[in-house]
Amino acid sequence: MNTMYGWQRQYEAVILETDRSRLPQLIEVTHAAIDARIRELRQNHGGTSEEQQALADALAGLQVLGKECKEYIESCQPHNKRDSIGQSSSG
Repeated sequence: MNTMYGWQRQYEAVILETDRSRLPQLIEVTHAAIDARIRELRQNHGGTSEEQQALADALAGLQVLGKECKEYIESCQPHNKRDSIGQSSSG
């Protein structure tokens, strides 16, 4: 069965996004949508096992993407900060 859940549209948008500058915000919004769906399922009937697995997979995917995004952003930062902090001039 190939069911499309509402939160999946946001998840797919994050996965397909090519502008890395937009990823942190998209990840945050999508994570919130997934968390909201999980809360909704806990209050109601729990949903199908397929959706529960899809939610778990999506959260894991967001975690990996978030880590990669963070590493990319950090790699773009100037490395001069570390060199200038805590070093004194000695002649």
